[in-house]
Order: sequence, then C-alpha cells, then structure tokens
Amino acid sequence: MNVLGFDYGSKLIGVALGNRITGNVRPLGVATNGERGPDWTRIETWIREWTPDALVVGLPLTRDGEEQKASVAARAFARELERRYALPLHLADERMSSVEASRRFAARRAQGAAKKKHAATIDAIAAEVILENWLSHQP
Repeated sequence: MNVLGFDYGSKLIGVALGNRITGNVRPLGVATNGERGPDWTRIETWIREWTPDALVVGLPLTRDGEEQKASVAARAFARELERRYALPLHLADERMSSVEASRRFAARRAQGAAKKKHAATIDAIAAEVILENWLSHQP
C-alpha cells in the first residue's frame, strides 16, 4: 500500500514515500528537472523499488485557491507520470507545503539530523508534507 508523493518544481522534484496502512511518510530525495525535462530514470528507480499503488502530485495554487502558471506545469508532469506508469494519480493542494518544509528542515538541522549542504532535501520534505496532507484526507 505504498504511495509516492511529488513536489514538482522547475529545477527539482521532491519525492516522498507514504504507506496507506500506517500513515507513515518519509522523504526519499530529489530528481532533477530542467530543459530536458525530469530525470525519469531516477523517478523510475523509485517506482520499481517501492512499487506504489498510487502517485500524488502537489498542485500549486494561489492563496485564494486559484490555478497559476506553475499549476499547468505540475498538471503536465502528473499526466506524464500517469501515462508512463499507468498508476492511479491524484493531485493534492500544496499550499503552505514549502513553508512547512522549511520549518521541518530547520528543526532537523537544529537536532543535528540535517546539514545546510542538504538544503535540496527541502523539496523532498515538501513532498513529505504534501503526501501527509493527502493521506490524512483519505478514508
């Protein structure tokens, strides 16, 4: 009952792993993204390793809940994930996930569990937040 969550960004895509039964979620890492598109090899490695039964992509919305330019890109990424892997795909409101991810990263640094040089993991932590929120709203 694994689920992979994605925080899509124009340079990095954060990825987290969640379990529907336990509700546990943890960041896995980041895949690069750029002019050539996402690092599909890295994403496919996670999909093969964790064999998720669903995928969740964060949908960036404005504070008012409206779609924006980044929403279009996240939806396109979600469609490509669905096409490539034929898994159920869900979009999840990701408002405030970056703020919460930054807070968690700072707390982990204060505890000695993360270092400043690992700042790219903030994107994976954002995926963790997105996936936690999505799982908490599932029956």
